[in-house]
Amino acid sequence: MRILVPRLRHRSWVLAVLAGFSVVGLLLAGFVAAPVSSAAADSGCRVDYTVNQWSGGYTAAIKVTNLGPAVSSWRLTWTYGGDQQVTSAWNATASQSGKAVTVTDAGWNGALATGGSADFGVQGTYQSANPTPSDFAVNGVSCGGATAPTDPGTPTTTPPTTPPPSSGCGGAVICTGFEDQSGTTPSGAWQFTAPDCQGTGTVTVDTSVAHSGGKSIRVDGKAGYCNHAFVATTADLSSVGPVYIRMWVRHTTALPAGHVAFVSMPDSSQGGKALRIGGQNGALQWNREIDDATLPAQSPTGVAQSAPLPTGSWQCLRFMVDTSNGHLDTWLGDQQVPGLHQDGVPTADIDQQWLSRTTAPRPTGLRLGWESYGGGDDTLWFDDVAVGSAPIGC
Repeated sequence: MRILVPRLRHRSWVLAVLAGFSVVGLLLAGFVAAPVSSAAADSGCRVDYTVNQWSGGYTAAIKVTNLGPAVSSWRLTWTYGGDQQVTSAWNATASQSGKAVTVTDAGWNGALATGGSADFGVQGTYQSANPTPSDFAVNGVSCGGATAPTDPGTPTTTPPTTPPPSSGCGGAVICTGFEDQSGTTPSGAWQFTAPDCQGTGTVTVDTSVAHSGGKSIRVDGKAGYCNHAFVATTADLSSVGPVYIRMWVRHTTALPAGHVAFVSMPDSSQGGKALRIGGQNGALQWNREIDDATLPAQSPTGVAQSAPLPTGSWQCLRFMVDTSNGHLDTWLGDQQVPGLHQDGVPTADIDQQWLSRTTAPRPTGLRLGWESYGGGDDTLWFDDVAVGSAPIGC
């Protein structure tokens, strides 16, 4: 698809991987093998377990559905039949003793009404075998049994809500699929820019890959401390507030351990320095140039509350910047990314660093591209970009 001052180096941690869910059975889908399915009987609960594996490693997208009375929190357990070892989790907390795995909710996703579901993911390693587990139990009750889960406690936080956006652009300030671009060099309402310094990265109009229509913006991002390559809108966003951004992104290389950015917004509250969206430790993150703060914090807890940006397919990314109180939000598709949700309430190892600055952001522009602060090449495409003052759906 699609400043120059020394920056703090962040510690690397293992990324938990975004999970996807369904309401029937168990599905195993390998990167290199044909899908294998296994169904568990439903009673008080149902679990879907979808795995992507490679030599020595795997990620599992897991959905737990409550088929019994409402609960305010949940605990899911299973036993591995191979030599799998969970290394990290997304949207939940995971622990392992021998072959037994215990996963508890993240607080905000603990309350499950009858028929309600929660999704999370785990990442792990294996040496010889990675069979699908089948003895799932929720709150101590087997998902193949006859008794509904019981309620083990009260949730510590309220589940966040997702706004009901319209998929159309409506009165958006920016609404483009880049179909008006002519030639291979961005022109008109979108211009090439290299904030602070320029390297070998390039930006072109691509007619071979597109989310819709026949054109997109392609960025060949290159590694290196000063290798900035962006396409910037000429539209002035200084009067838009709150700022809602919707874009479709496709890229080829997983987000690296080192810090990178692919969205950059000049921010008048930082004297023109950038409010950035990118990744680190394999997960999406916000970054503030003026003090190098990140959201979430680059701790194991913080990274586990973020999500990767899947490669090889178009992904809908949506962002919100509240210019009155500084709140931020992020959605990957229709799923809110909890570690990139900042509501002003401090959460340990997630957003204390970000909340150290109380001035609300005030984006004045939008730049799409690539900047790396050490290592990390990537090729990205951007398409169907919209910016406005109301939620814009995928």
